[in-house]
Amino acid sequence: MWRDSLLVAGKDLRIELRSRIGVGQIAPFAVLVLILFGFALDADTRTLRTFTGGLFWVTVLFAAILAIQRSFAVEAADGNRDALRLSGLDPAAIFLGKAAAIAVELLALQVVLGIGVTVLYGPSLSDPLLLVATSVVATVAVAGAGTLYGVLAAGLAQFLVLAYACSRAHMGLRLRWPRLSDNAKTLLKRMAPVALGSGAVQI
Repeated sequence: MWRDSLLVAGKDLRIELRSRIGVGQIAPFAVLVLILFGFALDADTRTLRTFTGGLFWVTVLFAAILAIQRSFAVEAADGNRDALRLSGLDPAAIFLGKAAAIAVELLALQVVLGIGVTVLYGPSLSDPLLLVATSVVATVAVAGAGTLYGVLAAGLAQFLVLAYACSRAHMGLRLRWPRLSDNAKTLLKRMAPVALGSGAVQI
């Protein structure tokens, strides 16, 4: 699985290096957001220094949306998503590979944004090790969650396109409620005491 993950991550990173979308679009957008924050706060140096951390991470989240959208736009072109399904790669490996590629892109972007924040806002750094650890953990979380929701959004978009094509061909799609199998019912029954117990502990 790990070999397949590295394969998918390497593919995405090579595509970004050759297309230079990150350098030409995402990074300038992120730096522009930092500049706009400065204008929005009337270039108040004290305020900018106080809220540097929040402004930095809001900018990272904005850029992450673009990076995730770009990652799945590549798979949507020329039937690449179907090719991945037919490639025999483990779905978990595809997820990990795409999340790893997005995480690497975001870490590189954070270096650029760190330089921009230092130049524009002039913050003081008290614990560099804590900053690095926080950046790595937060980046992994954002990349993982973004990849997960990106898959769901891509599947929904694909369903909408299919539904539109069927309606144009006068073919109706009938959606049915999912049915629980015996194994799923057993799992829910076993989860119920755990959920109730954890809720009681929280209360």
